[in-house]
Amino acid sequence: TATGVAGTATGVAGTATGTAADPAGLAKTADPPTAGPAAWTAIVSASRSYFDSVIAEHGPDSEALQFPAFCPERRYQLVAPQMQIGRRSISRGLNPEIDLSGPPADPGISRLHAILVAQPDGGWAIVDPGSENGTMVNDTVIGTDVLVPLADGDHVFLGAWTAMAIVRDPSPAGP
Repeated sequence: TATGVAGTATGVAGTATGTAADPAGLAKTADPPTAGPAAWTAIVSASRSYFDSVIAEHGPDSEALQFPAFCPERRYQLVAPQMQIGRRSISRGLNPEIDLSGPPADPGISRLHAILVAQPDGGWAIVDPGSENGTMVNDTVIGTDVLVPLADGDHVFLGAWTAMAIVRDPSPAGP
């Protein structure tokens, strides 16, 4: 399909099933978009409005969740062909490039929650390989194993309060 993980239109050759080293089957991806006029950054923060929407939708279990009193903004340069998003797990051998273990630890983040994938056109896409609580891009829930292209300024929401803005950084001015 044009949007699926195995889709050829996206330039990603992979399957929806993978190995422990490549859980989403995305090993054959484009090189990261490093050559060119811009780099990309994921800016992670806590979103009160997203948290409030999670509480409103999830019923009685959500009563135990509390929005963090302090959650510093974190920035991750997108430099690898794929960037795993999740929580580090020594026992499972998971060490995501975007490690959301905390503090504060968002209890709604899966060990392997999502994967950012470099695209041949220099952009990025995201896939949720089957996280427990799902992933949203802007206001849309994305399906499991569906590769979703991202645009500059898109917001990815995951867990109970985690928001991640995907931004294209202009290259510094030359001499």
